[in-house]
Amino acid sequence: MTGTPTTTSPTTTPTTRGSSSPTGSSHLFLVVQQNYSILSEVDINQRQEDDINRVSTVLSISKSEACVLLRNYNWSVSKVHDEWFADEERVRKVVGLPEKHTELPNDREVTCGICFESCPRGTMNAAACGHPFCSTCWRGYISTAINDGPGCLMLRCPDPSCAAAVGQDMINALADDEDKEKYGRYLRRSYIEDNRKTKWCPAPGCEYAVEFVMGSGSYDVNCNCSYGFCWNCTEEAHRPVDCATVSKWILKNSAESENMNWILANSKPCPKCKRPIEKNQGCMHITCTPPCKFEFCWLCLGPWSEHGERTGGFYACNRYESARQEGAYDESERRREMAKNSLERYTHYYERWAANQSSRQKALGDLQSLQNEKLEKLSDIQSQPESQLKFIIEAWLQIVECRRVLKWTYAYGFYLPDHEHAKRQFFEYLQGEAESGLERLHQCAEKELQVYLEAESPSKDFNDFRTKLAGLTSVTRNYFENLVRALETGLNDVGPSTSQGTCSKSATSKSLGGKSKSGKNRASNTSSKYGAPNRGVDDSNIWTCEHCTYANPKSARACQACDRQHR
Repeated sequence: MTGTPTTTSPTTTPTTRGSSSPTGSSHLFLVVQQNYSILSEVDINQRQEDDINRVSTVLSISKSEACVLLRNYNWSVSKVHDEWFADEERVRKVVGLPEKHTELPNDREVTCGICFESCPRGTMNAAACGHPFCSTCWRGYISTAINDGPGCLMLRCPDPSCAAAVGQDMINALADDEDKEKYGRYLRRSYIEDNRKTKWCPAPGCEYAVEFVMGSGSYDVNCNCSYGFCWNCTEEAHRPVDCATVSKWILKNSAESENMNWILANSKPCPKCKRPIEKNQGCMHITCTPPCKFEFCWLCLGPWSEHGERTGGFYACNRYESARQEGAYDESERRREMAKNSLERYTHYYERWAANQSSRQKALGDLQSLQNEKLEKLSDIQSQPESQLKFIIEAWLQIVECRRVLKWTYAYGFYLPDHEHAKRQFFEYLQGEAESGLERLHQCAEKELQVYLEAESPSKDFNDFRTKLAGLTSVTRNYFENLVRALETGLNDVGPSTSQGTCSKSATSKSLGGKSKSGKNRASNTSSKYGAPNRGVDDSNIWTCEHCTYANPKSARACQACDRQHR
């Protein structure tokens, strides 16, 4: 009888990324002033043309020359003006704009500087420097540069000793339609990518750009394609968690560190070939996989030939037990236990992070289905115009946004230092309140709405459902506002001691609707092994409204969600 070894190999933990599906915007949350504008291809072309015209008019130069200047100064009109008026001669030399335009030689035939053929003067072309090249060589030179990539925007005269710029006017005159289209696309992209105030939306396939006003408000951006992202790091929108935490979390999800922790926690190296082996069943007699085939004891890693009945048989090892009592395996066991605990803690947070992302994606699908099909059906069944059913859409948008925030709170919780007990308790309390409120809202918007969608005639209590869902939406928004505000300030309301943390928690409980007593009890009873809140409530202090899923303190006289009296 032998144990069954499994040779392990590293795998990568999957990361869940945002999608370009419709999303709720941040105004459903804390109201912030929009500090960005979305630019379509038409908008980009118009702005680019306006900047070129402005520079051309102010500096009294051609549009082609103005375009060369703007490209060299990253499309900053003010920078062009400052540099030009400070030292025009230096700027012309740097960007390749000769002060005087040199004409072609006034001969019937001119020799091309590339193919050295004598060609009629009418077939020759030159940049502002006047170096003549035939149209065939120009087209080949330009086409090669354009097909090589965006570097064609800084194209210079083919003469090795000349640095004169080749402007867009020559591209339009000499390139074919396909090359002109590519050049125009490079030019348009450079207007966004070289400008510090603009960025492309990172959603796959999106052609929108975003112009951002720095130093004002949140970094969260919601593109017209409905993808939300962070302007600062271009990852998906992650408010209220900072970019550094998001970067660490994403790197951890994609790195090999957790794979090595898993190997260390769940396997042992073969004493001969050192390959990691996992024992998933059977006795302590292990046979390594070919070509090694070394037989050894799983516990003490000694050769199996030295084991038998006198050493404990197949399911024990007296040598290992005696050596362990003497402390021989303390260090290896400690490392394995630390790796196991680290892995379990990471898995705990990652699973909840991924679960909320999955719930958000499901909510996005439900919202889209509701907007495309179910809202019209509900309007017909309940004999109410669709304009009167916007409260349902608002509830689902709130769910989508809250799922996003809740997802990132688990990344925040993973990096919250363990020694800051007061902050962790306060964080868990706020997270628990927010998550409980979201679950109630989600259940109401999903399951209870279904009753009215399946009805055959208008329901008498539909207005009660409207009041309840709108109330739950408002209450959930308040919970998440508190959570977002606390995390964005680094939980600074919590002092260094536990007593201060309790005071802050109590004060916040009151601001959440007079639930300080039940809130404290709930917070103290919902800490899990790894710091994330479980969702149980203290039944001695909580009653559940018979008309909705909202849990209330016993001292309350009316349900905060649907305003019904508690009896």
